Formats: sequence, C-alpha cells, structure tokens
Amino acid sequence: MAKKKWNDMSDGAKVALVSVAAADAGLRVWAGRDLAGRANDDVNGPKWLWAAGLSVISSMGALPALYLLVGRKRG
Repeated sequence: MAKKKWNDMSDGAKVALVSVAAADAGLRVWAGRDLAGRANDDVNGPKWLWAAGLSVISSMGALPALYLLVGRKRG
C-alpha cells in the first residue's frame, strides 16, 4: 500500500493527523518537564531510560502517557 501524500488526504484526515501530532507534542513536553524536575528516586525505573525514550521514540502519545501514569512514584 502506497503512502498518501498530504494533498491526497481528506480534510478530516488532515485535522486528525495534526491533532494527534499536537497532543503528542504536548504530552512529550509535559512528561519531559515533569521528569526533569524529579529526583532519580522519584521515578519508577531508570530516569535516563525514560528521558531517552521520550526523546527518541515516536509513539503517538503512548510513551508520554505511560510515563505520566506509571513512571512516576506517588507521594
């Protein structure tokens, strides 16, 4: 299956794609700022691994959401 070009996409598909990209970017910023402000002991798992994953892996919001839900230790 050939990839669709931007001009071949419907307006609804364009809006959905831009919305998902914006949500992913917002979640990445939120998770990255939260991670940067936490001590190593306040993070479940290696902090450097979370930082690398949030920086490199494109997961359409799944990895930042995973960090925000289970990657942080609760009070």
